[in-house]
Amino acid sequence: MNVTVLKKLRVALSLLFFLLTLSLFLDYRNILPPSIYSKILFLQFIPSFIKFISVIGIGAAGFIVILLLTLFSGRVYCSSICPLGTFQDIVSFLERKLKKKKGKKEFLQYEKEKNWWRYSFLALAVIPFLGGTILFINLLDPYSSFGKISSHLFRPLLIAFNNSIAFLFEKMNLYIIYPFEYKGVEVFSFSLALVIFLVIVYLSFTKGRLYCNMVCPVGTLLGFVSKFAFVKIAVDERNCKSCGICERVCKSSCIDTKTKTVDFDRCVACFNCFDVCPSDGMKFEYGFLSSFKKNQQNIEETKVSEQEEKVSHSKRNFLFNTFVYAVGLTGITLSQVKITPKTKSKVAVFRKNPVTPPGSQSRNNFAQNCTACHLCVSVCPTQVLQPAYLEYGLLGMFQPRMDFQTGFCNFECKLCGDVCPTSAISPISLETKKLKQLGKAKFVRDNCIVNTENTDCGACSEHCPTKAVNMVPYKNKLVIPEVKEEFCIGCGACEFACPTKPYKAIYVEGNPKHLTAKINKEKKLEQKVDYKEEFPF
Repeated sequence: MNVTVLKKLRVALSLLFFLLTLSLFLDYRNILPPSIYSKILFLQFIPSFIKFISVIGIGAAGFIVILLLTLFSGRVYCSSICPLGTFQDIVSFLERKLKKKKGKKEFLQYEKEKNWWRYSFLALAVIPFLGGTILFINLLDPYSSFGKISSHLFRPLLIAFNNSIAFLFEKMNLYIIYPFEYKGVEVFSFSLALVIFLVIVYLSFTKGRLYCNMVCPVGTLLGFVSKFAFVKIAVDERNCKSCGICERVCKSSCIDTKTKTVDFDRCVACFNCFDVCPSDGMKFEYGFLSSFKKNQQNIEETKVSEQEEKVSHSKRNFLFNTFVYAVGLTGITLSQVKITPKTKSKVAVFRKNPVTPPGSQSRNNFAQNCTACHLCVSVCPTQVLQPAYLEYGLLGMFQPRMDFQTGFCNFECKLCGDVCPTSAISPISLETKKLKQLGKAKFVRDNCIVNTENTDCGACSEHCPTKAVNMVPYKNKLVIPEVKEEFCIGCGACEFACPTKPYKAIYVEGNPKHLTAKINKEKKLEQKVDYKEEFPF
């Protein structure tokens, strides 16, 4: 059977989905329109499922399409749609090229299924989710893992390359490429992304799709569904010569040439076996119970081991918390304030409630729906969205938070809600966003340099878009900030602008549930002022 066209089609679709998804995370210039994000990510399984249970609708039914495709022809999602799966194929492809260059042969061979591991990782993701935490899905979801790698490894490298080219061109008085201000690498998230990257590269380099068939909960779930697929890949015993070529190229290690069987629930439908078989020894079987007779002879042999797996699975203990280690949250930021305090601030500031992005509605809603794919982190133009360490607690690690040390929420921006694939950050209108109160600014007088150094400042008031921070008379003709919380939207512009270190004189205390700020009528009057007198140049 000549079905090489199927492999070419699969490769083309894989690269298409991979490049489109990758482009979303690498688009640091925000060139792509926000409306295209939902179209590209519609078929990503976990984001679609999370979105469906929170916002039921056709736009969130991508995971249902994937389930139907799996019931028809197996793990199509794993072979062509999942960006992490394609990334593993790229690594495996490079590995084969290196081995061929060195004159070495393929090393892949059939391996027995590791059901104990597979279903343990699946349970590790599902059971805590049913209990109300999404942390382990954040760590194991293939789309989210790809997002972390793209955001914290690939994206900084692309920006560094862009800035290097811009620097060289500038030396030649060419300005066709301009540098991008990148505010720093968040060490903890970078470390996590690097660990995920190295693990996946190692497994792909040595064992093909072992990650998909041992760790990935989506792969395990779709593998179980594929047991009932209508179209299955099988060995044609009449034509098979047991040469073992198909077994050596099977990236899932699911073809056993000795018994002439295919463990289809581990098959990712790559069609490598069809492409290399010299005797047309591979075929398609049709019918939802197509492999029942084929596997009936092995039932007695596997019954004992299956019982052991069920027992061990029922005794599974989840001790994942030991992976938490003490890595500090650091970053390189560029201050936009020229005022330099002479002394350090002394009053410690501790934020009781972290600030969640606009459109997230509440901390609880955000915690239950965010898969920490970091797409919002990638598109945020001011880079105020940064992955959390322990700000949300242990179960909220890696979910984005508003980091006002790094940036502030742009008054005219709502990109994070437009691109979020799970509706953890719901899309809202710009008018609604401008009144959405994420938190309230708190003024710490004993840290303010107007009070401690008797000098002018006012940076917080100058940067406040709603004029919730006003300067009022203090002493010696000085003015000092005063906060009107009812007008504050918690954008963090005041905190970002405040020059005091190490503790800010003004900071935003997050609202556990987002509120609506009042419209500041005085601000509208101030907007009529002619600023030409202040800036005559």
